[in-house]
Amino acid sequence: MAITSSAKKAHRASLRKRIFNERRINAVRKLTKEIRRLVIGKKASEAKMSLSKAYKAIDKAVKMNTIHKNTGARKKSQLARLLQPTK
Repeated sequence: MAITSSAKKAHRASLRKRIFNERRINAVRKLTKEIRRLVIGKKASEAKMSLSKAYKAIDKAVKMNTIHKNTGARKKSQLARLLQPTK
């Protein structure tokens, strides 16, 4: 456990950041699953609308250093490839 006051404060801050990081990651996962479900259900137009939301969530997670930029690029590429056959 943290002993100094600055260490205690840093620990509190890390707990707050953890909550926000989990929210961002969960948003990315939720939108990714939604797109996969829509692609399987042959709903291409809805999947394309969800794609922009997923891109936004991924970009936000990358911007806040929740996920690495290459991981974000890979996730975006995978989602784009999912929609290619539906064109």
